[in-house]
Parts: sequence; structure tokens; C-alpha cells
Amino acid sequence: MKPEKLIYMANQIATFFESKKEAEGIEGVAAHISDFWEPRMRDQLFQIIADGGNGLRPLVLKAAPQIRKPVEID
Repeated sequence: MKPEKLIYMANQIATFFESKKEAEGIEGVAAHISDFWEPRMRDQLFQIIADGGNGLRPLVLKAAPQIRKPVEID
């Protein structure tokens, strides 16, 4: 997926949860991405964050540590 599309999608989720209290918003973003994004999408999101997270809303960046990491299969 193009990084711009992934950033757009993550930001849409964050926009929804920004109306909640911060802790609830962080948990909501992390839970939604963990539960509904496939591992490749989450891998790509973590790469975008590692590269500086440009374009991501602050709530996505705050939620990142709580997002489930994809399991690597050897």
C-alpha cells in the first residue's frame, strides 16, 4: 500500500478518537489498528514511524507503543 494511503487511514482513525479523553483515544487507536489492520499494514506503519512519522497525527504516534507488533515467522 502506498504510504500516503496508510497515513490517511491511520489519521482517520485518530480523528475519530480525538473527541475522547486522551487515554481512551490512545487505547482506541491502538486497539482498532491492532484488531483490524493486517500484519503487513502494521509493519508498514511501524516503518513510517521509524522514519520519523511525518504526516501522522499525534494520537497515532502516542498509540504506536500499544499497537500489536506482527509476529515474524521464520
